[in-house]
Amino acid sequence: MPDFYEFSVTEEIGLRLDVAITAKYPQFSRSLIQKLIKDKKVKVNNNVVKTGYKLKFSDNIEIEIPDPQEIDVIAQNIPLSILYEDDDIIVINKSAGMVVHPAPGNYENTLVNALLFHCKDSLSSINGVLRPGIVHRLDKDTSGVIIAAKNDPSHKNLALQFTNRLVRKEYLAIVHGTIRAAIKRLIKLPIGRHPYHRKKMCVRQDSGKQAVSEFQIFREYDDYTLLKVNIKTGRTHQIRVHLSYIGHPVLGDNEYGNKKKLKNSSLHVGRQMLHAYQLTLKHPVTNEVMLFTAPLPDDMKIFITEGDFL
Repeated sequence: MPDFYEFSVTEEIGLRLDVAITAKYPQFSRSLIQKLIKDKKVKVNNNVVKTGYKLKFSDNIEIEIPDPQEIDVIAQNIPLSILYEDDDIIVINKSAGMVVHPAPGNYENTLVNALLFHCKDSLSSINGVLRPGIVHRLDKDTSGVIIAAKNDPSHKNLALQFTNRLVRKEYLAIVHGTIRAAIKRLIKLPIGRHPYHRKKMCVRQDSGKQAVSEFQIFREYDDYTLLKVNIKTGRTHQIRVHLSYIGHPVLGDNEYGNKKKLKNSSLHVGRQMLHAYQLTLKHPVTNEVMLFTAPLPDDMKIFITEGDFL
């Protein structure tokens, strides 16, 4: 059965129809909403209108979300850097550039495709066919430790650990500039969906969810700094948003960063310099505390003087 959404315009007066809907329901992409409008699945006052329709006070908006199409995710023989594996979990050092799970327009060459080949039928089914085994995620261009569950009981246990903030997640980030002494090392700023850019997050004091990041300076260089960041919460793009907000965006972050060039022109920044370095949690079956570490990737090593790190 399709899902139906309905609301009356109060604060969205003057906004385009597609903009207002994606702001109201951030779980839907703007491209999806535009397609629904084109397919006559969105009505204003029971009439079909165009995407650019400007909303008026008390307009009644009706949205029909059709049932999702069945997707057959294929197994692909993609090399994986496995940090640990047993009958219940598998821990991967994800390479930068790899998407974690399939999504519309990108159903191949993801971590899930690789896991399906490596683990065969041994992946939890809780998150459905698109995200088998996936308990948490990393951005496409963030490298490092990610854990997957090989059965449903393990998945439920790990999900509870993440939900209850019992998992310690530490990242390494190379950021623009040097950190002023006055800047607080503990960042408590709520994060929510950006009001105009559907794919971006931002600090939102009005409607954001609590987000806490704590960082430690490893070494300051001429015009960039190596940080170790421990996140207490797991909001989307949390580290990138928080560090950008305090004026030290992650190097190579095209969404939240800046295009300021480094003084050393020989240093190549090919992606956001963010790495999920360590993950500490309890094994879902044995209850043993386990620490997994993903070595710093080569593209980040070139920024670090030998001996400055760890």
